[in-house]
Amino acid sequence: MRWKPNVTVAAVIEEGGRFLLVEEETPEGLRLNNPAGHLDPGESPAHGCAREALEETGHAFEPTALVGVYLARVAKGEGGEDVTYLRFAFCGRLGAHDPARTLDHGIVRTLWMDIDELRASAARHRSPLVLRCAEDYLAGARHPLSLVHTHASVTEIGGAHSGG
Repeated sequence: MRWKPNVTVAAVIEEGGRFLLVEEETPEGLRLNNPAGHLDPGESPAHGCAREALEETGHAFEPTALVGVYLARVAKGEGGEDVTYLRFAFCGRLGAHDPARTLDHGIVRTLWMDIDELRASAARHRSPLVLRCAEDYLAGARHPLSLVHTHASVTEIGGAHSGG
């Protein structure tokens, strides 16, 4: 069997010293996370991040920089399934909120937390990367969006090429 990490995208959204998070239902109970989710077929990581932020918070979001690329393993559920995540975390501009928009299934609410609250709630984080992404953001980690190149074969219908 070939090993394949789960590719995820996350929005690191900070305003006035507070980070926008989601509280979501998981098999392990209520957990805190960045607005984040799996990269969908046919989208770039930046586009996927904008989509996930909208779906999970009801806010438009425009990625302006890559905070970092992260790899983490998590044991999932009672069986302890070993899952590896490859996360692309972006920061950017938070846009308008659509109060009529229904949030993604499993999202209980959005909330704002400062870094001290985020550190104090680490046991409730869905991923060990939630705090790390915020810490890297506060340390000034910003990389150009062009660092992650999405070849046209990803977004074009019938544009797949063989090989990696």
